[in-house]
Amino acid sequence: MPNTDRSGRILRVALPSPLRRLFDYLAPDDWPQNALAEGVRIAVPFGNRTLIGVLIEQPEQSELTPEQLKTALELIDHNPILPDSLLKLCRWCADYYHHSLGDTLSNALPALLRQGHATSLAEPHWRCSKALDDQIRLALRRAPKQLQAFERLCEHPKGVSRPLLSSLGISSATLRALEQKQLVVCEHLDEPMPGKGSLLHEAPYPLNEDQRRAVERVDCDLDRFHCHLLQGVTGSGKTEVYLHLIEQVLRQDKQALVLVPEIGLTPQTLQRFRQRFNRPVVAMHSGLNDRERLKAWLDASNGRAGILIGTRSSLFTPLLNPGIIIVDEEHDGSYKQQDGLRYNARDMAIYRAKLEQIPIVLGSATPSLESLHNALQQRYSQLLLPNRAAATLPDFQLLDLRNQPLIAGMTSVLQQQVEQHLQQGNQVLLFLNRRGYAPTLLCHQCGWVADCRLCDSRMTLHRTPPHLHCHHCDSQAQVPFQCPKCNSHELNPVGRGTERSEEELQLRFPRASILRIDRDSTRRKDAMHQLLQQIHRGEPGILLGTQMLAKGHHFPAVTLVAILDVDSGLFSTDFRGLERMGQLLLQVAGRAGRADKQGSVAIQTHNPEHPALLQLIHQGYETFARSLLRERSLLRLPPYTYLALLRSEAAQMQPAQQFLADIRQQASSPGTTEVSLLGPIAAPMERRQGRYRSQLLLQSSSRRALHRLLQQLLPAMETHPLSRKIRWSIDVDPQEML
Repeated sequence: MPNTDRSGRILRVALPSPLRRLFDYLAPDDWPQNALAEGVRIAVPFGNRTLIGVLIEQPEQSELTPEQLKTALELIDHNPILPDSLLKLCRWCADYYHHSLGDTLSNALPALLRQGHATSLAEPHWRCSKALDDQIRLALRRAPKQLQAFERLCEHPKGVSRPLLSSLGISSATLRALEQKQLVVCEHLDEPMPGKGSLLHEAPYPLNEDQRRAVERVDCDLDRFHCHLLQGVTGSGKTEVYLHLIEQVLRQDKQALVLVPEIGLTPQTLQRFRQRFNRPVVAMHSGLNDRERLKAWLDASNGRAGILIGTRSSLFTPLLNPGIIIVDEEHDGSYKQQDGLRYNARDMAIYRAKLEQIPIVLGSATPSLESLHNALQQRYSQLLLPNRAAATLPDFQLLDLRNQPLIAGMTSVLQQQVEQHLQQGNQVLLFLNRRGYAPTLLCHQCGWVADCRLCDSRMTLHRTPPHLHCHHCDSQAQVPFQCPKCNSHELNPVGRGTERSEEELQLRFPRASILRIDRDSTRRKDAMHQLLQQIHRGEPGILLGTQMLAKGHHFPAVTLVAILDVDSGLFSTDFRGLERMGQLLLQVAGRAGRADKQGSVAIQTHNPEHPALLQLIHQGYETFARSLLRERSLLRLPPYTYLALLRSEAAQMQPAQQFLADIRQQASSPGTTEVSLLGPIAAPMERRQGRYRSQLLLQSSSRRALHRLLQQLLPAMETHPLSRKIRWSIDVDPQEML
């Protein structure tokens, strides 16, 4: 029988659990009715643990009897921790990505709030609530320590912080006793809101005609929702457009949320915004500790910060008075989370802007095909910046790698160009998207290769420090002195990574300064910042790096960019491979000639006649992208259809395959003809981190039909006998097929 007892109020709570359901509890009798608002945090018993959940609703009845319902333990908040718009966003996110609402809300909160921390970082101050008089002295005559503590507190009318209490000889027990007698109070004093003053630190740069049109178009939508695609070539001044738009928002006493794809871009974006605006600018990214992250979250939610700049997860940060959302480098794959809650921050940002009724700007030199398609369908406004703001576009040159001897991965023609640019006092950027010393360690005698014992991949050889490293599962091993198969000592590194190229460049250009920038060289805190400072000094040198150098950086002294090998992107097994190759190539090329010197881009390839490559460099990204869209339309691939990927993994392949085979059988029932299914098949990398992986692809021209089928399949997946023996997940709108 359902519980209809109104005397025990029912609380329906979302808990940080993978279970896609809510949990019912009883409210203690002494909890005030008006304090139980949707969105407050509640501590509840869960098995033998205590969990912090979020109150979702107070239903009139439960499926459980009153005897089965446990009582909640603690009401942590008196006001909702998230505004209504963000609660709706989390509900929508959980529904769209078929994920647990409790886990979604947990992703939306900083770690300290998930642990029950107060929504304040203010230090507690203790002060007397009454003046010292004879009556109080009489009341405390038998408690001399309390009287002494009260007298000392009276000497500090503004209150005493916790560190000062110990120096005054006042214990916590004494304070609690005085508090119970209502003689002292504990207050949390927040730092005062910053004064307004002048909005700008420095005058804005004048806009060119294209920038001005873009700003005026978005200005028309500052009081309503609309999505704008700001498509500008690298160096066209997209950031200056952002700054002008944010200025208008700040003048209305509203806030701006700026999303950037990677932590490496955050410091320079922060610096640029702080130089321009006399308003607090805060950052949120994975490099912050828990307390710093909560501080940024609170400053944004209480309106102290006018601008919030952050990576993917900062999308869920509440703003007191939101005015605009900007997604920089909107095409970047980093916006899609690849584990747990597999959301796309760009798509979620658009939905949040709709809930907040504010404009959103998606910026990129190479927009994703999905965004470009929406612009061509006039769902988005397309704002074009076709010219560089203060320089000309670089010249492109294809260099044929066939039958060419290579030194440091470069043909003789490229070596001469590098030497020439260095002699002219400029910087050269060499792009090689492969870190480590060599991608393979090979035995020359028997052909043994250093494979990863946990993955279907080869271990990368590193020299600093010497070790073998799998970049898929992060497992490491010592470099063997002899072949483990034939005992030969002829173990040779095969291929080239950034470490090996750095070593060879130092031999080829002994007088040049060589800076290697990849995940290994920037692992130490502030290492990336120090390297960028060295680059910005403008001294001649060679910058060697991976895609960490490709996005958003402004290097005025770089006049030559060389892409050492573009071929891996031309023949990808992923249908998005060509799109990503074009985006990465143009992003890297955009680092050349961004000041008053003409830039050059050299692209080394074994396929100089490849039609997509020729189209990209001679006709530009727009033509290249439209050609890819026509192909996608013919092949019925996104953005013309919608995908979901069901993944399973287990210690052996058979249960992983069997689980998806049974789910496919459920999905093939009558009424599901609008969705086609492929699989189950082994994932492109069949074994990873010691587990075998299988996947089932769902594809439909109807988004509604796809989600309806996923909703129907969820109960079967959750109750399947194998579901507790394997790991399984749902990836809606997958960006990676690996």
